[in-house]
Amino acid sequence: MHHSLVAMLRHVNPRVFYAVTNALIIPPCLLFSPSRGIAYRYFRERHHLSRRKAAWATYRNHCLFGQVVIDRFAMYAGRKFDIEIEGYDHFQRLAELPEGFIQLSAHVGNYELAGYSLKAEQKRFNALVFAGEKQSVMEGRQQMFQGNNLRMIPIRSDMGHLFDISQALSDGETVSMPADRIFGSDKAVTVNFLGVKARLPQGPFRVATMRGLDVIAVNVMKTAPQRYKIYVSPLEYDKQAPRREQVTQIATLYAHELQRVITLHPLQWYNYYEFWNQ
Repeated sequence: MHHSLVAMLRHVNPRVFYAVTNALIIPPCLLFSPSRGIAYRYFRERHHLSRRKAAWATYRNHCLFGQVVIDRFAMYAGRKFDIEIEGYDHFQRLAELPEGFIQLSAHVGNYELAGYSLKAEQKRFNALVFAGEKQSVMEGRQQMFQGNNLRMIPIRSDMGHLFDISQALSDGETVSMPADRIFGSDKAVTVNFLGVKARLPQGPFRVATMRGLDVIAVNVMKTAPQRYKIYVSPLEYDKQAPRREQVTQIATLYAHELQRVITLHPLQWYNYYEFWNQ
């Protein structure tokens, strides 16, 4: 089915698939998916919308998520999107340094597009990805990444990906990883996020502090049917501070930047679980 979708997207405008998804797929899915209640509470409690507006935002949120998934396959089919980059100079500056750096992402917008847009010919880019994706998705990603000096590091249950990350950073390469979900280890750092305490995984922040690496946050948000905006922001922390304090500083800066982006694009929050867990 994935291969058929890619083949069709070579000839059919993605907007046709948007319409089918919005009208025929999303409504019945909302009836049976637990993500409906999670998204609804997100809009009610974090953005303080009325019941009617929160319900409508929940529907639009799922429609946008469907469009992001379609856009990924459209990219595999060779479709191009208009991309605006805010803060590209921060990425370029770090890409020109001999040392590696950390790029933090989140489950918002369409982060995968960053791998096709932020290029550093002189420095290999390593992206941490979920190892359980369908083979067709991994093949599509690999095809897109081939010309961008980028390699995928699958997250493995035996934590073997940590050795790949360490080696990449030792070689002065870039490592991209999500920092908004706790996985593999329960160690977390608590931050203020959208007015409530939230727990973020320590791992991505500790990787940076172990080597005193520079860190940037990158979020890719959909702004129109065929247009995206990439936000690149440096997370400048005190590298002379105690390690635990450094971790807290980066996590706080990351949460602040993620909140800024989510405030601008509240419909594109795709963490469909009890993130705040109150």
